[in-house]
Amino acid sequence: MRLNPFAGVYLTDPASMWRRILDDPDGVHYAEDLGLWLISRHADVRRALADAATFGNALTLAPVYEVCPEAMSVIMQIDAPPTTAAADPPVHPRTRRALRATFANTPDRVEAEYGPIVRRRVDQLVSRLTARQGDQVDLIPEFATELPLLVVLDILGVPDADIGRIRSWADGQIALIWGQPEPAEQVRLAQDLLEFWHYCEELVRRRVDSGHQGDDFISRALAYRDDDDAVLTVPEVASLAFNLLVAGHETTAGLLAHALDQALSSPRHWSELTADPGAVSAFVGETLRFAPAIDGWLRVTNRDVTVGTVTIPAGARCLLLIGAANRDPAVFAHPDQFHPHRADGGSHLSFGHGPHFCIGAGLARLEAEIAITRLTDAIPGLRLATGQQRSYKANVAFRAHHTLLAVIDITTPADVPAARGEAAAEAHAA
Repeated sequence: MRLNPFAGVYLTDPASMWRRILDDPDGVHYAEDLGLWLISRHADVRRALADAATFGNALTLAPVYEVCPEAMSVIMQIDAPPTTAAADPPVHPRTRRALRATFANTPDRVEAEYGPIVRRRVDQLVSRLTARQGDQVDLIPEFATELPLLVVLDILGVPDADIGRIRSWADGQIALIWGQPEPAEQVRLAQDLLEFWHYCEELVRRRVDSGHQGDDFISRALAYRDDDDAVLTVPEVASLAFNLLVAGHETTAGLLAHALDQALSSPRHWSELTADPGAVSAFVGETLRFAPAIDGWLRVTNRDVTVGTVTIPAGARCLLLIGAANRDPAVFAHPDQFHPHRADGGSHLSFGHGPHFCIGAGLARLEAEIAITRLTDAIPGLRLATGQQRSYKANVAFRAHHTLLAVIDITTPADVPAARGEAAAEAHAA
C-alpha cells in the first residue's frame, strides 16, 4: 500500500486515506514508499502505544527518510540524551518520574500552577485581536501558534524576546524529522537544530550558575536532581527543556487550530459555543478525536510481533495512525461525523496511551478551553474569511494548518441571543 503524506489528498483530507486503510481487511500494511508499517485500527494502535517492550521508542525522533551525509554529520553533533519521546526503559521511567514531580500534569495542579499564566496570555492575545475590528487575520500565527509558545516560555522561564527563534527552531525540527525537505534544506534545518540544542544547554547552565532559585521548570528540575546524576543529569535537564519547547507548544497549537477550524467552519457551532461556554470542554474533546494535532507516531519493533493476521519483523519502523484509530467504527459510532456530545469520545488516542501518555495533556486542554471561551465572549462575530481553504503542511506526524483566515467582528450575530436563550432554557430544565 502507498501512503504519501507529503502530497495530494493527504494535505487537504487525510481522513479519506484513513478510511481506505481502515476498510481494508488486513488492517496492517507496509508502505513501500515510506519504508514504514502502517498500523491503523484502534485496538492495535492502543496496544502498540502501551507495549514499550515490543514497540520501542529509540527511533521515534529519527528522520523518516534517508538524510543526506552533510545534514547527518550535523545531526550527529546533537548529543541530547533521550528523556521523553525517544526514551525506553530504564531511562524513561526515571525521567518520567522527574517530569511528574516538576511539571504540573493533573487537572488540579495544572489549574493552580498554570491557569493564571494561560489566562494572562489569552487576554493579551485576544485584546490584540479585538483591537483589529473588521480586519482579516490569520489565526494560526497570530493566535493558535503564539499562545502555547508564550505559555511554555513562561513555564520554562524563557524570555519573550526569544519567541521568534524558538518558533523557527521548533518548526524546523518537525520539518526535519517528519517532513521531506530537500538536501540543502536538510543541512540548514540540522544546523538550526544544533543551535537550538546549544541554546537549551545554555539555559540550563545559567540556572546552574545562578543557584537555580526560581519557580520555573528548569529550576525545579535542577532542584529535583539535587546534584545527583542517578536521579537526573544536567544534560538530561537540558534535554527535557529541549523537548518541552517543541512538544509543549506545537501540539497545543495544532489542537487550537483544529478546534477553531471546526468551530468556525460551522456558524452553528460557533453560535452554540458563544451561547453556552459550558459546551467548550466537550467541543475540545471531540476535536481531539476528530482532528488530532498528531495523527501519526513512530515506533520500532524490538522483536517479531503479530498484529491481526500480519507479522511485522523485528527492527521495523511502524507508523501508528492515530488519526485513523480515532475514526475506527469498532470503537466510535458514526466516526466520520463531528459530534461534540458523543458518549464514546473519551476513547480517543490523541494524547497517546500507556507509559508515554502526553505529560502535557491537562495543560493543552486548559489552554484550548480558556482560549475558545474567551474568544467566543470577546469576538462573538468571528468568522472564516471568504475563500478560506483547509490545507495542511506536508508531514507524516503533525497535522498543522497552513492558514486559518478569519474576520474580526466583535458584534454579536443576530442568532446568538436566541441561542443563549435556548441554552438557558435547557439548563433550567435540567
